[in-house]
Amino acid sequence: MHERVIQLQDALKHKISQYIVSEKDIALIDKAMAFAIEKHEGQVRKSGEPYSTHVLEVALLLSQLRVGPSTICAGLLHDTLEDCGVSKDEIKKQFSSDIATLVESVTKIGNLSFKDEKEYLAANHRKIFIAMAKDIRVILVKLVDRLHNMRTLSYQSEEKQRKIAAETLDVYAPIAHRLGISEIKNELEDLSFHYLYPEKYYEVAKLVEMRKAERDQQVTDMIQEISNLLNEHGLKHRIFGRSKHLYSIYKKMTVKNKRFDEILDLMAIRIVTDDAVNCYEVLGYIHATYRPIPGRLKDYIAMPKMNMYQSLHTTIVGGEGHIFEVQIRTESMDAIAERGVAAHWRYKEGISKDKEQKEIEERLSWFKDFGLLSTDIDEDAQEYMEAVQKDIFEANVYVMTPKGRVIDLPNGSTPIDFAYRIHTDVGHTTIGAIINGVLLPLNTALKTGDVVQIRTSKQSNGPSEDWLKFVKTSHARVKIRNFLQKKEEVERKALIVKGEAIFKDEVKKRGLENSEHVKRDKVEHILHQFNLKNLDEMYYALAARSLSTAALFEKLVVERKNILDLGLGRLFKPAVQKKTISKSGIKVAGVDSMMITLSQCCKPVFGDPIIGYITKGQGVKVHRIDCPNIIKEKNRLIEVMWDEDFDKGKYEVELSILANDRSYLLTDLVTIISQYKATIQSVNSVVNDDKVTATTTLKVNVDDFNHLQILMVNLRKVNSVISVERITR
Repeated sequence: MHERVIQLQDALKHKISQYIVSEKDIALIDKAMAFAIEKHEGQVRKSGEPYSTHVLEVALLLSQLRVGPSTICAGLLHDTLEDCGVSKDEIKKQFSSDIATLVESVTKIGNLSFKDEKEYLAANHRKIFIAMAKDIRVILVKLVDRLHNMRTLSYQSEEKQRKIAAETLDVYAPIAHRLGISEIKNELEDLSFHYLYPEKYYEVAKLVEMRKAERDQQVTDMIQEISNLLNEHGLKHRIFGRSKHLYSIYKKMTVKNKRFDEILDLMAIRIVTDDAVNCYEVLGYIHATYRPIPGRLKDYIAMPKMNMYQSLHTTIVGGEGHIFEVQIRTESMDAIAERGVAAHWRYKEGISKDKEQKEIEERLSWFKDFGLLSTDIDEDAQEYMEAVQKDIFEANVYVMTPKGRVIDLPNGSTPIDFAYRIHTDVGHTTIGAIINGVLLPLNTALKTGDVVQIRTSKQSNGPSEDWLKFVKTSHARVKIRNFLQKKEEVERKALIVKGEAIFKDEVKKRGLENSEHVKRDKVEHILHQFNLKNLDEMYYALAARSLSTAALFEKLVVERKNILDLGLGRLFKPAVQKKTISKSGIKVAGVDSMMITLSQCCKPVFGDPIIGYITKGQGVKVHRIDCPNIIKEKNRLIEVMWDEDFDKGKYEVELSILANDRSYLLTDLVTIISQYKATIQSVNSVVNDDKVTATTTLKVNVDDFNHLQILMVNLRKVNSVISVERITR
């Protein structure tokens, strides 16, 4: 057996013996170790080492997090399904269904087709995150698997190094952060930083190294001073220096635009004491001795972070003017700060007590959002990953319910986002929000520390479409859209029923119950003339008043008159009459000489549902049937219709496009208009008062209603476009 394999086996056995006492559990791990080595026999990594060194390294990293025996077995077996042809049933038979499920959950998606690598990665991450929502041990195995792969990334090609490093920085490091596993998160970030931006990496490393000896001496001196102070007051403690990892320094220099010498926590000291009361006592003595910097005190003991992190942070000025960040915590807090959820998650394998288990689940309830988002977003894996990135990875605003429950949200989130995170029904029935005791608008941006109380009403009509303009979380946006779609479907069905009743009443009024030309096939035959696809659309149009019964039945009667008796038609062919074509493209029943013009307020285009308005001295003005300028008019309206034989030409339409402002937005809009053969007459684009959205007003020429609809549908698909509407003056 390879020497490195033997070394790793011995190291793993030694590590698990330090905290796993059951001989049965140790025997199970030994069995999994032997099984993995046997199945990977003959497989070699790019480094030249046997493949089994990788799974042993993964298991060793898991043992350093002190996870349970089933999780260590899953780490040993995690590549057997994918690389060794082992089945889930075989693992279940040899070990347990729990271990088999864990191994399957961390295995990449197999024989499915994807259009590109981005879609494959999104689908693979989604699978892992959904499994994680059910059992957090899945992501612990994936994290240490990725950590060992990153440690050996130098053996991959440069292109693959960058690809894997980018994925690690975008997906795995944020997950480690949200789980509070700072040891793994920091190393993943620094390794990714090294492969993605090597020049910047070495630049920051050089800056850190330049004054390292000087800073180390300053930290050593301050540690001695503080330790003497705490010993004088009889406070038991451990005290040591803490190094800032390179990527966090780089982020502060770029994101916060700080110079290297402005980063205050480069010199950091950690104090670990017995209990929370002692933490505050230590803080008191330090503040009484050294000058604290205002605004830098953070109490994460009273208000823990969502990843369970607890500590007191303060920044002080030493005797010679040097600035130090000091962290004060208990031993258990320190364990959680380093190992995060792994410090607690052993209860999954029956170690912790029920009370502790319930408390941990409550404090880590956020990770179930992975499952909730999957329920919200059914199919699109990339959309799911974007939602995860925004709602979970970027959640750094912490607000509270009146009962003290902490809810984490992305920057810019509003009371509506907060309400939907509490419960879908709370979101749907929201009518107001009280923030820190003050009633404020629903689009107010929340800040860390805000106490938010949502006012609800069972009489509420549900979410407004306007909410979509300011909500930040994908979870809230999806819930609002689903509600509005269902509401629209219900309203549409009701209008279809109403329209069918209108049609039947008209048939009865006209005495046409048994007439041929109101039979289903005859009615369906003329629907294309109104740009309608089926009877449901016709009924909807009748109820919505976008189609008049007079126009519909006139077409039906005309269609009936055009059906000649074929036998008589052949014997007595009527004289061919020259068909008169209207000059305006509009026909008015029984009127040939009246002046007819298209209204400039709503600018109808050929195929729009229309109505005529009899003016004083200017003939008939033709409006869209939904034009607000004539919608209340009852006495001066007249039925009109488009002349099918008219040579249509072009129709001018004004469109208003609301979109999130971005570079090249106007270019993308103009490109779509050009692609769909419309002509631009004028364009005007302005950034709105919110500094986030922009409104673009376009005058375009189109062929007809169908051409316009196709154009508007495709404009709505442009990235960042929120809405596209026709303008009525």
